[in-house]
Formats: sequence, C-alpha cells, structure tokens
Amino acid sequence: MPPIRKKDPSKSAQIEGRIQLAVSDLKNGRISNIREVTRIYDIPRTTLRDRLKGIEYKAEKRANNHKFWSKAQHKLTQFEEESLVKWVLDLDRRGLPPRHSLVREMANYLLSQSGNQQVGEKWVYNLVKRRPEIDSKFSRRYNYERAKCEDPKIIQEHFDRVRDAISQYGILPEDIYNFDETGFAMGLCATAKPGNREWVTAIEATNSTGWALPSYVIFKAKKNVRLGWFDELPSDWRINISDNGWTTDQIGLEWLKTHFTPYINDRTMGRYRMLILDGHGSHLTAEFDRTCTENNIILICMPPHSSHLLQSLDVGCFAVLKQQYGQLVEQRMRLGFNHINKIDFLTAFPQARTMAYKAQTIRNSFTATGLVPFNPDRVIQQLDIQLKTPTPPPSRSSNTQSSCLQTPQNTRQFVRQFVRQSTTIKKRINKHTENPFEGLDQILSRMSKAYETARNDYLLARKEVGDLRAANEKEKQKRQRSNKQISIEQGITREEAQALVQGQVEASQAVVTAPAEPELPASQPIVRRQFRCSGCGAEGHKINRCPSRTAS
Repeated sequence: MPPIRKKDPSKSAQIEGRIQLAVSDLKNGRISNIREVTRIYDIPRTTLRDRLKGIEYKAEKRANNHKFWSKAQHKLTQFEEESLVKWVLDLDRRGLPPRHSLVREMANYLLSQSGNQQVGEKWVYNLVKRRPEIDSKFSRRYNYERAKCEDPKIIQEHFDRVRDAISQYGILPEDIYNFDETGFAMGLCATAKPGNREWVTAIEATNSTGWALPSYVIFKAKKNVRLGWFDELPSDWRINISDNGWTTDQIGLEWLKTHFTPYINDRTMGRYRMLILDGHGSHLTAEFDRTCTENNIILICMPPHSSHLLQSLDVGCFAVLKQQYGQLVEQRMRLGFNHINKIDFLTAFPQARTMAYKAQTIRNSFTATGLVPFNPDRVIQQLDIQLKTPTPPPSRSSNTQSSCLQTPQNTRQFVRQFVRQSTTIKKRINKHTENPFEGLDQILSRMSKAYETARNDYLLARKEVGDLRAANEKEKQKRQRSNKQISIEQGITREEAQALVQGQVEASQAVVTAPAEPELPASQPIVRRQFRCSGCGAEGHKINRCPSRTAS
C-alpha cells in the first residue's frame, strides 16, 4: 500500500483561490466553457464542478461543522488561521513574543467580525500542535542566571530586529521613539512608617532628536479628579485615574490613541515611526498592536531584563528624574512635612522633569543604547567588563584629640569651650611662667573656629526659617485651591477640565427658575375691639365703672 502523503495547506489554499476566480469568470460570462477555464487557471475540473454545485471548500466548511471535535479545534477558517499565524510570526520578528491569552484575544476578534463565537481555553494549545512553526515563538520564563550574565547573543538579536525594521520600512533616525512608565510613592515619607504609600505612575516618551512628549500622569482614584490638580500643571499634560495608580491595558491604549499618535503626527519626517518599548502586559494587547499598525508605528520590544542596557529612558533620563524628585521631597522633609499628597507631587514632579529631560540628556541616552546613531557595539562591549573588587574604606585613626582641642559643633559646645579656654589663658598669665604665651596660638585658633561655627549655625538657622516661611506660604496657597471634583472616563488636560467646569456652571445658570410671587399690599394696623358695658351697653368702660351702677 503506497504511503499517504499529506497535502500542503498553502498549496491547497492557492488552488482554491484560483477556483474561486474561475467560478467568478463563469458566473460573469467572461468565460463560458468549463474546459477552457480549467485550462487557463490550471485547476481540477471535478473540483470546479463541485464548487458550482454549492459544495464548500473543506477548510471553509470546517468552521460551520457541528461536530464536537471540529468546534473545539476549527472555529477559524483556513484563511483566518493563516492570517493569525502570520501575525504571530510578525510579532516574533519585532521582538514581541505573544502570550497564549494574546493569541486567544486576537482569534476572538476575528470571530467577532462574523458572529459571536469565541474560542476555548485550550484552543491555542491545539493551534500550536497543528502549526509547529509558531511553537517556539511564544514568551517563556526568562532564566535569571541567563539575564544576570547578559547574554550578548540576545542583545545582538535585538539590534538585528531594529536594523531589519529600519531597512524594511525606511524609518528615519528622527522618527525613532522610546516610551516607558515610571512610578513614585506618595503618602508618608518618614522612614519610621514604610507603609501607607499611594502610588502614582507617569508615562513618558522621548524622541531621538532630543525632545520629550508631555507627561501622562495616572493617580489612584475611583471616578473623580479635582480641578485644583490642574492649577500649576502644564497645559499639554494629561491626568488619568485607576484603582491602584498603575497603568492598565485600557489606559495604555488610550495613551497611544489620544496622546502619543496625535502629538507625533505633525512631527513625523517619514512615513513610518519606530517605538521601542519593554514587554509590559499593557503594551502587548491585540488592540494596541492593531492601532500601531493602522498609524504606521512599528513596535520593537526589548528582551526581558535588558532595560538597563537598551531602554533609553532608563539609561539616561529616569535616573536623573528620580534623583531630582528625591531631592525636592527630602527638602520638604527637612522643613517638617512628612506627607506628600497629589498637589505636592504635581508641584515637585514638573520641576524634577525639567532638570531630567534636557535635549542633550535625551540624545545621549539614545546614543548610549546604540540606537541613534545605530551602533550595537556601544552596548555589547559593556557586557565584557569585569566587576572589580571595591577598595575597602580606610580605617579611622585611633589617635583622637582631647576634647579641649576639638572644634565645637554647636552653640552649647562653643560656650563651654570659650569659658574653658578663657580660664586657661587667665591661669597661664597669672602664673607668670617663663613663656606665658605658650600655646596661645592654638587656643585662639580653636576660638576662631568656634566663632565661625556659631556664625554658620546662625546662617543655616536663618535659611531654615526662610524656607519654613516659604513652605508655609505654599501650604496656604494649596489650601486655597479648588476642591471641585470632575467625573471623567479618560485622561484630560487642564483646558478640558476647565471646559467641563464651565459647562457645568452654564448648565446650572440655564435652569429656568419659578416666577416670583406678587407682592402683597401693606397690611393695616390692627384695631382692638372696644369693651361694651353689660349694664348700660356703652363702649369704653368696664362694668365696674359703669355710671348707672355708680349712681345707684
């Protein structure tokens, strides 16, 4: 018995495509002879007759088959499955290894275009069994030891993907971007209580030519934002909210649609733009990738655990941003404020960002990561550097000066040493020794240093008082900010928030009030009724003063 050879699915799909063209020509009358059309399109005559009789192609028919095994494995048509596999391979070429959940989401999206069906939990596993070419393309757990060693092969593969994408799509250096999220802890900033922290996330993006997109800040809130948050905020920044202050799939997609894409459209030099990003879950969604494709944005994902080498924001900007923000928070702590709220963050963060996002710093970060100019050796050479054993700090000298020769560190020590040194001078002068001025130079030197220390303490105290007064004035201004809350469903800018408030005010003023009631005429003074005498019937006197009773 001869061996059974399996048909090539791609070849069968090509034949089926030619058959559909032949059927179209026969129905439209372009070709009237079946024999001639089979010769022109090189297709089987019997298969063509079956299609004319209404017999469906097997790959098309399997999606409508009601058998249990067919429903479990073949809900997509052959063409839909081919498109899905091509999409998975394309993700892998861009360094975006998909997860099973992502492929399942994309399959459900394809099914939603023709109905309400959805694939099952095990559908992706069956797909991998049928299509072994995508088995090695899915994301897997990254070995920590391998990441620790910083495999040069993985780094080189990343740069190969970048070079291939630049060559394939003709991407200009001016159209290369990098974006990432960075987080900050608010709440109590005292070291004694590490808990009670509220998280805030900032989504940042930079361009290789040295400029940065406006920040997209995510606060922890349920539904509303406060109008006072926008008082000192730059007009092109956006604020959004989430349940925990972290970015989500929806927020990541909204940032791409309403913030990133509109902002870079007027700055694009070529047709395609490249966006370098990490493998965070909010970036690896089907809708996020589809939106990038529609807007000519080519995504390139970095390997896991490599952001310290390949992420431009991590290498150049975020370290300076954290340092500057930490200094501002530390300065506030020195003034006695141990709590950072949202308004404090929005006051300090723009200042720190101005220091971190300088044009030269951004350009240097792209250069350090080997992107612009394209130079992979800039990064790969760092992997060969051997760690050096740090030199231990020198030990403290065992020879300590006596307390009488030490420079005082505060006012109390200054007073004590001044009295002690003065007494010593008097004793030596009173003893009338051969050299009464022996050691006076050292004593006077210590006194001079003590004076300088006291003077410096005074200057520092005066500076601290000034800072406290300035901080107190800021606290007064902060309390005067509007606490009016605005309900939002997506991120908004300052102008949009003000427009919402103005719309609410105009709506309240447009409410028709009830007509005023007519004024009543002035009331007449109340005239009391005169008493009437029960004896004579006259008014004006009581019964005990009646004249008739008196006469009698």
